[in-house]
Amino acid sequence: MRRGIWELSAWQCRPDQVHARGVVTFGTVFISVLPVYLLVLAGVVFRLGGILKPEHDAGIMRVVYFVMLPCFMLDKILGAEVLRSGPTVACAMALGIGMILGGMGIAWVVSKCIGLHRGTGMRTFTIAAGCQNFGFTAVPVLEILWGSGALAMVFVHNLGVEIAIWSVGVMVMSGERGFPWKKLLNGPILAVTVGLLLVLLGLDVAVTGPARKVISQLGVGAFPVAIMITGATMVSLSNQERPTLKIILGSLLVRLCLAPAMILAVAKFVPMVPELRQVLVVQAAMPAAMTPIMLARLYGGRPAIAVQVVIATTVGSIVTLPWIIYWGIQWVGVKPLLP
Repeated sequence: MRRGIWELSAWQCRPDQVHARGVVTFGTVFISVLPVYLLVLAGVVFRLGGILKPEHDAGIMRVVYFVMLPCFMLDKILGAEVLRSGPTVACAMALGIGMILGGMGIAWVVSKCIGLHRGTGMRTFTIAAGCQNFGFTAVPVLEILWGSGALAMVFVHNLGVEIAIWSVGVMVMSGERGFPWKKLLNGPILAVTVGLLLVLLGLDVAVTGPARKVISQLGVGAFPVAIMITGATMVSLSNQERPTLKIILGSLLVRLCLAPAMILAVAKFVPMVPELRQVLVVQAAMPAAMTPIMLARLYGGRPAIAVQVVIATTVGSIVTLPWIIYWGIQWVGVKPLLP
């Protein structure tokens, strides 16, 4: 088996061993997601120690977002047999859009319940609490638990997520109508689009040799670097505004309780391929995404509220993430590549 950058050989087993080796334990799931949080902690330590300075963030993330991440996505999509089915691809994208819109709907209801309204952070809370961290945290967890098949599927799923965030999300945050098409012309979306076209046309088999090796090597560090920068960024953001209890509690309710229940129910009862169920189990456990912070800054929202949501749910997910994944694995009926 080809090892991913996040696979830990001590726990690795062949897919045909999964059903024979017994029950997946909470400890197994906890250990599998621990490297992600250790990388976040490393970013915090590096920021506090002055190694990763704030002025470094923009340059590093440009390299990650426009070079390393697209290469990583393309490398995992090429040759993915599960993506050769048009209906499967369409289902993944539709669920990406639907889960984000469902999350926003839940967050909007909760924002009303905690006393928010337009002008006091309702729109920002709706987007921030409604959008899970669909990329930088989810992808390494998926690779550890399920390998390349689930990875290829999550990038297609995330294409739907991006469409939802940069269309409905922008319209909600700004209060304006109109689809910002230019925002969808970015490195990751182009990489997924090109990769899908090559796979669906059967041309991906031609991308081999040195060219494929270069793509793989450029992408190998995308997520470790991005996660460390995320930890460092959280340190800088945490000093922007005093936390508000209702924002913290509301975001924890949405992102770590209600939204996971919705996503796991869809994974359990809606017909789909196993790889997509695996994606949804991990997506259900994710904390809030950082993209809404940028949306709030660009479109007249309340960035401080988005920051509170991100920090509160990220810290809370240290406890809830392994439990949600563990319970989701049992309930939905998907088994990881771990004993």
